[in-house]
Amino acid sequence: MVAQSFESVVASYYEPLYRFAFSLSRSEADACDLTQQTFYVWATKSHQLLDVSKTKTWLFTTLHRAFLQKRRRDCRFPHHELSEMDADLPFTLPVVAVGLDAAQALEALSSIDEVYQGPVALFYLEDCSYKEIADILDVPMGTVKSRLARGLAQLKKLLTTAARGTEGSDA
Repeated sequence: MVAQSFESVVASYYEPLYRFAFSLSRSEADACDLTQQTFYVWATKSHQLLDVSKTKTWLFTTLHRAFLQKRRRDCRFPHHELSEMDADLPFTLPVVAVGLDAAQALEALSSIDEVYQGPVALFYLEDCSYKEIADILDVPMGTVKSRLARGLAQLKKLLTTAARGTEGSDA
């Protein structure tokens, strides 16, 4: 069979795909994004479709999968307005935030237990993912997460103590 041009596919399927996306997402912006994403995937992968008669099915399946993927991501990483989440944010003394500089942070990092220094430095200074840190340190990912949490707790305690100490010396 002869391959369809990108323009003809968009002309034929844009409206039905958009309506389907809107029925799933109930959001005009999300429906536009899903439709655009579907046509992007079509533009990059349509050559893999051997039977042109299955174009419609392929497009709708692709859009549905994109919707499900977005929904899973939104459930895992929900968006909240910052003003709504004020009560849930950790309290940090203003002195800590204002008085902290890179040298102090690195000095404090070198003061926490050695087992926590590597994960904290890799995560915050080198922007490594949990998986990358686990591979680098040859430990399970759960160990990386717990070491990060414990290391950050120690770091916060050190920095808070240091800030209180400098707060008293200013008087």
